[in-house]
Amino acid sequence: MKRRVRSLFGMLLLIVVAAILSCRVAIRRGFNSFQLQNDVGLSWRPAKEEAVVFNETLLKLAAVDLGEVHWKQETEQMMEGSFPSHGRKRTYLSSGRVRIHDVQPRSLRGLPVNIRSPQFYRLWLDVRKNLHGWWRNKRFQPDIMSDLVNLVRVTERKYTSCAVVGNSGILLESENGELIDSHEAVIRLNNARTSGFERHVGSKTTFSFINSNVLHLCARRDGCFCHPYGVTVPIVMYICQPIHFFDYTLCNSSHKAPLVVTDPRFDLLCTRIVKYYSLKRFVEKEKKPLEGWGSAHDETFFHYSSGMQAVTLALGICDKVSVFGYGKSDSAKHHYHTNQKAELHLHDYEAEYDLYHDLVNRPQAIPFITDKFNFPPVVIYQ
Repeated sequence: MKRRVRSLFGMLLLIVVAAILSCRVAIRRGFNSFQLQNDVGLSWRPAKEEAVVFNETLLKLAAVDLGEVHWKQETEQMMEGSFPSHGRKRTYLSSGRVRIHDVQPRSLRGLPVNIRSPQFYRLWLDVRKNLHGWWRNKRFQPDIMSDLVNLVRVTERKYTSCAVVGNSGILLESENGELIDSHEAVIRLNNARTSGFERHVGSKTTFSFINSNVLHLCARRDGCFCHPYGVTVPIVMYICQPIHFFDYTLCNSSHKAPLVVTDPRFDLLCTRIVKYYSLKRFVEKEKKPLEGWGSAHDETFFHYSSGMQAVTLALGICDKVSVFGYGKSDSAKHHYHTNQKAELHLHDYEAEYDLYHDLVNRPQAIPFITDKFNFPPVVIYQ
């Protein structure tokens, strides 16, 4: 009887030991399985970024600038002292005279001076120096984005947050003024007015981003004279025509804050990006033959918008970027502060909207920017 009990006890003990060992193995396997799933998830998270294959044909076409020949010719003419004043251009010179503005703030009226005068000659030497320094950098450099803080010179470090405020009439459909002003830096476009629109667009201006046509008109107009937001607000400007270096040189002499011309390497990068998106949209979304793009978009004068370059600039000088007033609706004006209805055919806004979509959702799909550049987070407010 005792042997039976001992045998039965021994069998039970073996069963218990076997059960414990099985539980340990099961628990360990379960734990290892859980760890493996987590590890796979973490390792694949970066790979969730969709692999992008760029269209090589479009890349090559986007790198061709048919306006380059015209730029070179006009720049060389100016360097030699010959000033173009014909065709589609609006120039600072007319009938052999140039308006030299009094740099004293209390006087806003220009003084007409003959181009052969000593006063003009001193101006001309400065213009030629500025033009030459700008032109010698006109080349493609894909890593230029990483050096924008040093090139723009409106800040010594990256801003923690930036609001880029466009001019679309859709701004009037929301009251984002306080939100816009809460950013460390507020970038405004092309001298857009804020007075009377503060609830919608805010009132703060850290610096203004404009094209040189805007400065050209401002420099000629009483009450503006180079300083739409005041002499202490910096201006960043891209050059539309070499002749506008006259406006830059004149205005820079009376501007207390930096008046900065964008580096032409940055300009060329923006040109290629927008042209790629325009070509891509023309072929893939509009289903049109590639050879028809040039005539449809007036290729010689095709250009990115000021808004596009302002957003691209913000990517390089801001840790976070918020975009306001980009887009359109049937009920909104083209510009919130004017009665302009139509868009400029010089720009392909739809292609630029495609760019902004990628900027928010998959920045790795944006061509020509080096892989070393880290895109900041971008939010677009409609």
